[in-house]
Amino acid sequence: MHRSRSFKKVNRVTSTGRNVLHYRRAKPSMPHCAICRIELNGIGLGQKGGKSRRTNSRLFGGVLCAKCTAEVVKLGSRIEQGDMKLDDIGIKQKSFVLQLVAH
Repeated sequence: MHRSRSFKKVNRVTSTGRNVLHYRRAKPSMPHCAICRIELNGIGLGQKGGKSRRTNSRLFGGVLCAKCTAEVVKLGSRIEQGDMKLDDIGIKQKSFVLQLVAH
């Protein structure tokens, strides 16, 4: 039962002085942007509500924040026009730009 990673291991000292390993259900963390690691707004935790409550319906919704999405779109258009090369882009942004250019 405790082999899955949905349980957090917590070390506790009992009143008799023994060290005991307790298991606690891990709470889900807030979703973060894949590039800048800032918390994403407008996305709820948990499974209640429809799909629109769990994620954004825009491009890279639920994965990138608005600033990083705008930067990726800008870089993608510059590559399509030939103003930039793929080698000029950072590693974190490159995979998202490639996804954008492929569509």
